Amino acid sequence: MTAVVEVRGAHVVHRVRGGGLFTRDRLYALTGADLRVAPGETVGVVGESGCGKSTLARVLTGIQRPAAGTVSFQGRDLWAMPSAERRSVAGAGTGMIFQDPSTALNRRLPVRRILRDPLDVHRRGTKPEREERVRELMALVGLPRPLADALPGQLSGGQRQRVAIARALALDPALVVADEPTSALDVSVRAQILNLLLDLRERLGLALVFVSHDIQTVRRMSDRVVTMYLGRIVEETPAGRVTGGARHPYTRALFSATPGLLAPIDPVPLAGPVPSATRPPSGCPFRTRCWKADGRCAESMPDFSAASLPGHRYRCHHPVEEDQPAPDTSDQHARSHE
Repeated sequence: MTAVVEVRGAHVVHRVRGGGLFTRDRLYALTGADLRVAPGETVGVVGESGCGKSTLARVLTGIQRPAAGTVSFQGRDLWAMPSAERRSVAGAGTGMIFQDPSTALNRRLPVRRILRDPLDVHRRGTKPEREERVRELMALVGLPRPLADALPGQLSGGQRQRVAIARALALDPALVVADEPTSALDVSVRAQILNLLLDLRERLGLALVFVSHDIQTVRRMSDRVVTMYLGRIVEETPAGRVTGGARHPYTRALFSATPGLLAPIDPVPLAGPVPSATRPPSGCPFRTRCWKADGRCAESMPDFSAASLPGHRYRCHHPVEEDQPAPDTSDQHARSHE
């Protein structure tokens, strides 16, 4: 089966201001990323802030061109296309839901115009057909019809995010990428938006990439969980096995930080900050915070190893055993990882 989107060996490097007035450092936002998303599949992407989740989301939707590697959409190389064709293919075939709807929506345009814009740009249907599509989209995400003439500032946070979701669906995309879609919302509204996304996934047969730092939410939403650390994908786990089957120490630590009420887990402390993406550690980037790290981890980044369950792979020299709790690491991090 042809993947909706497939990324191979993608690298993204940004130039950022360095220590000197005229110097710029390289920031390694994404390093050697490989990811395949099948039709109808939901892939969750987790990791701490700055780990490359949003960069991967932009690569998947054709917004960000990788410095190296390929991005194929429905079997076609996006960056081998002429720019006009790429904008048409990626713009119509993918939808993006951003973190904060209050900044993602044009505050000067009414809801009707916001939802009609993608249809106008891609010249979908006649004017009456576009107006009918706007009404369909509002009903699809549960927005009352009178709100069509409202400005974003007149809507609640949850309503604004529903508008953003409707806009992402306007052109019937094969892939929707949701980048932290509930983090800017009140707790009482988050569950409603998550349930809406689950319902739309089932009704429309979407391929969905759900980006979040909350691994418990990702597990609920996803078929497969991808863990990122410092720009690298370090593990892919079937969502049903991520609790006790994850093999990478970082995935275990992330999951233990937000345990479920019915299956309490001893938290695994992550000592120290995430290293700088401009000067990443040698070898495995997680070694400076890992209780299992040794000299081998400083020398080389391990290749992917396949776990016992199909669809599960990880990059670790010293993986955690399946269904084994990770140890307390508070004393071990006193040593230096220079």
